[in-house]
Amino acid sequence: MIYWELFLAFFIPNIVGYGGGPAIIPLVENEVVGTYGWMTHQQFAETLALGNALPSPIATKMAGYIGYDVAGIGGAFVALFATVGPSLLLMLVALGTLYRYRDSIKVKSMSQWVRPVVMVLMAGLTWSFLQEGVDASGWLHTLIIAAVAAALLLKTRIHPALVVCFGLGYGALLLG
Repeated sequence: MIYWELFLAFFIPNIVGYGGGPAIIPLVENEVVGTYGWMTHQQFAETLALGNALPSPIATKMAGYIGYDVAGIGGAFVALFATVGPSLLLMLVALGTLYRYRDSIKVKSMSQWVRPVVMVLMAGLTWSFLQEGVDASGWLHTLIIAAVAAALLLKTRIHPALVVCFGLGYGALLLG
């Protein structure tokens, strides 16, 4: 039964989510935290932060880790298949159709509506993580981490993974 639940937890977000890994993260969080309760919001946020610090697509890293955490090696394979398999099949069908009608005004208009939807989903996820951060460590630490991260990302050429590592180190040293 756990394998079926894992399959559904990753299959549904990957079927209804459009726009890649960042677009489906809030949908996966809803399933993993809200529907099945395999993780808390804090654990999911930490998993996402670690996943963002590593190379490769975020959706597959999240699926593999969460699947393994919930049901071992078999769970990792089921979650990965649920993440990649349906998307691959839909992509092949959609690309064939889009290629056939690539010059259509309707297809071009539809594509322009994707960005705002992804932006709203990411804004909701960001707001949720901000609330979790404030609840867990208070406004002062949250503002310090946000200000230093913004300064590093905007004013230097430091890699974002190093900024995430800074945030993790700050939390480990001062909040742990």
